Amino acid sequence: MALRTLESLGSLAGKRVIVRADLNVPLKDAIITDDGRVRATLPTLNALINQGARVVVSSHLGRPDGAPDAKYSLAPVAQRLSELLGKPVAFALDTVGPSAHEAVAALEDGDVAVIENLRFNPGETAKDDVTRREFAEQLAALGDALVSDGFGVVHRKQASVFELAQILPSAAGLLIEKEVEVLDRLTENPERPYTVVLGGSKVSDKLGVIEHLLPRVDRLLVGGGMMFTFLAASGYKVGSSLLEQDQLDTVKRYIATAKERGVELVLPVDAVVAASFSADAEHVVTSASAIEETPFGASGLGLDIGPETAVLFADAVRGSRTVFWNGPMGVFEMAAFAAGTKTVAKALTEVDGLSVVGGGDSAAAVRQLGFTDDEFGHISTGGGASLEFLEGKKLPGLEVLGWQ
Repeated sequence: MALRTLESLGSLAGKRVIVRADLNVPLKDAIITDDGRVRATLPTLNALINQGARVVVSSHLGRPDGAPDAKYSLAPVAQRLSELLGKPVAFALDTVGPSAHEAVAALEDGDVAVIENLRFNPGETAKDDVTRREFAEQLAALGDALVSDGFGVVHRKQASVFELAQILPSAAGLLIEKEVEVLDRLTENPERPYTVVLGGSKVSDKLGVIEHLLPRVDRLLVGGGMMFTFLAASGYKVGSSLLEQDQLDTVKRYIATAKERGVELVLPVDAVVAASFSADAEHVVTSASAIEETPFGASGLGLDIGPETAVLFADAVRGSRTVFWNGPMGVFEMAAFAAGTKTVAKALTEVDGLSVVGGGDSAAAVRQLGFTDDEFGHISTGGGASLEFLEGKKLPGLEVLGWQ
């Protein structure tokens, strides 16, 4: 069955439409430091506003443990949404209480309100089906239909994502529709050559996606902290770099499988090795086979791919028709260790075909390093959700919308 889309709900003029968005943005002193997820909701919100719907935006933010916590308030998000939409956005001080009902009752056609953080209520993330259902029933009282548009949470069985979609007439918003269409292209008949670039700190976070994609890709490039487990599995010494000893046998199996299947597995040939984990640490570039031969000896730790590797990776990316990238190549938050990530990101903007940045830290990295969203084919809004989709897992928030 195909995903139910906005059209399936018919005319929404005058109807109260709950939009389950993913507005889980990074905040510093109540200031949004990256509004990418807020901007990602605009196409759906504008489509509903233009239809004359009465829009009730809901989302989580952070992990407030089922109770109100001022530092996780969606108030700054409502303010930013108002600026981006160019119209007033009402803000309810609770989720399903008097303030929420009052804000929704005051809506006229084309108006927008944001209700407070869903996770201020323990029912949103409860393990117990009955508790989640009870909270979903309370949410349902605020709307006539649900538009699910928070791709970052579709892999979670949560009240506003799963049960609410069963209670109200429901459909996917434009963001989820686009995410599914793009990610589906990565698993079903991708244009070749198809290259996957994986980084981030741990191999264990990417086991499922490596397993599922190895038979489907032409090239697999491995950088970030996880590269040291691959280098160690290849017989290299990695000093004090991040190493998952318990994954060495699994990684050796991946290396063998790649060889058997004719998949080009590209590992770093050099690395930036530092004396310590700090922005101003002394650091040198060294061959991947000589990490412990730097002045820091066995205490040195790799914090980025080296310049030779960056060029190697960039060439492989540019020579592909389909590229999926998840996970930075180094500790990009520190300027001294951001070059690898920046070089790979730049190469993704030059792909003649489909380039997909797989959410999470990768999305934060490209924005922090000065790239704009429209330089890439697609930036996913859900790191964990996009990985689970590519692993071939069933995602409850999509299944409930008809996706199989």
